[in-house]
Amino acid sequence: MGKLFDWIDGVFHVKKPHRRFLKRSIIPERLNYFYCLGGAAFTSYLLLFATGLLLSLYYIPSEHEAFSSIVKIQREVHLGWFIRSVHKWSATFIIVFILSHTLRVFVSGAYSKPKELNWVIGSLTLLFAFASGFTGYLLPWDQKAYWATEVGTSMGGTVPFIGRHIVYLIRGGTDLDGATLIRFYSMHVLWFPLCMSMLLWAHFHMIKRQGIKVNL
Repeated sequence: MGKLFDWIDGVFHVKKPHRRFLKRSIIPERLNYFYCLGGAAFTSYLLLFATGLLLSLYYIPSEHEAFSSIVKIQREVHLGWFIRSVHKWSATFIIVFILSHTLRVFVSGAYSKPKELNWVIGSLTLLFAFASGFTGYLLPWDQKAYWATEVGTSMGGTVPFIGRHIVYLIRGGTDLDGATLIRFYSMHVLWFPLCMSMLLWAHFHMIKRQGIKVNL
């Protein structure tokens, strides 16, 4: 990768004008693979983004065609089953890696001052990852996805006083129907990825500025 980047720099000369961005602080000693869990989560995010773009070429967010488009992806689209499987497993691994990364940060005390804001941003990223997984679960529009989402969204109705409004906001109506599918698709492919990208940018930016705290 270093040779490839040197070749790109030889053609486009990207090092000099972006020196501050590319420069990294000294990496502390005693690092191990547990400090790579955040990078593994980011790799899963990139896989989700890439495979999601490919799936969106064939997926139809309609209550009458959503399920049939999933069947087409699985059976007819070249390597469609593989791309969907990578997307599904990446969604699982990103949760596992973020949770593991959060545990490592907690054990090493890397959430303490002056990194408390970065801890909050990481926690918000985890919440958006959960929300993205929940909205994506409905998209196949089969019986399992429908009733799981029915139960999940109904939980919002247990909130005192405003529960009914929360359910209406999540579903886009009182019932789980095509409007809910469109709303979940919009959040899954637009709103949540946008929010996660902004949070990840802030997260990495602060890590670059503050450095890595190693538990000695």
